[in-house]
Amino acid sequence: MPSFYANPENAARTVAIVLFDRTKLIDVTGPLQVFNDARTASGARAYSISLLSECGGPVATDTGFALDTRPFSDSAAPDTLIVSGGQSALEAANSEGLRAFLAAMAGKCRRLGSICLGAFILARGGHLDGRRATTHWEDCAQLQQDFPDIDVREDSIYEQDHGIWTSAGVTAGIDMALAMVEEDLGRSEALRLARSLVLYVKRTGGQRQFSAALHQQMTSRGDRFDALVAEIRSDLAADLSVPRLADMARMSERSFSRLFTQEVGTSPAQFVEELRVDAACEALQRGDVPVSQAPFLFGFGNAERMRRAFQRRKGIAPSDYAARFGPP
Repeated sequence: MPSFYANPENAARTVAIVLFDRTKLIDVTGPLQVFNDARTASGARAYSISLLSECGGPVATDTGFALDTRPFSDSAAPDTLIVSGGQSALEAANSEGLRAFLAAMAGKCRRLGSICLGAFILARGGHLDGRRATTHWEDCAQLQQDFPDIDVREDSIYEQDHGIWTSAGVTAGIDMALAMVEEDLGRSEALRLARSLVLYVKRTGGQRQFSAALHQQMTSRGDRFDALVAEIRSDLAADLSVPRLADMARMSERSFSRLFTQEVGTSPAQFVEELRVDAACEALQRGDVPVSQAPFLFGFGNAERMRRAFQRRKGIAPSDYAARFGPP
């Protein structure tokens, strides 16, 4: 892979992604694909992209595959400079050459950003002091402890504070790149890219708000309720009251509620509500159903119950959610 992706249309916007030894491959290639595929209104490529490293040449990623890069010394200040991530970012944060390069570029770039644990590199250079920032949810507490002057947002997919961008773990770098494209080229191009890449232009919730079903799989102490969860998901409009679920599980209501809460980590009623909200959110994002029909299709019963569930789970009314995250 070449270290420089030339734009034959000579686009004004340039993007540089900083690599270091054992950087996470998708932290580079995810945003790279977004910027590479972006187009101006005339159909021209919107960005020229370069891969940079301290010494240049091949840089081994965490997968063992190497990406070719240009040295810092051979790079002019780009419009957007993004530091990649991965566990090795914690070690790279100690590089004096990398810190000096970022310090020199910070005042010249329109945007400075990081992906995942790359936030520790920006933090070490003081670029995040007094700003909102995020990183992988597993490391947010460490970032806050090591750098108390940063306003760490542990549930954000990405943060942007006066030209400094940080993203959560791994694929959140793609979300951040899409947001940058939307800022530069407008929502219609960001939506086109998202559809082309089979992504949401804006992901629902925060980085720790996994779907209820995934959260159940990750936190369950066993597989006692896996079949029941699959049956619940197959028909969210059905009667999913605790008595009905207990009957489906062939247990008494009391034993079912106690064991389900113990194993899954949430009560049956709360779990069903989460599943229904998740499903309704996905449908509203895609524009599959109007807000008026969603309460009945996803088992809320009426609009007021769905509104209260959305407020509890998402902090927003269903109509506002559809306007914000749904198709234009």
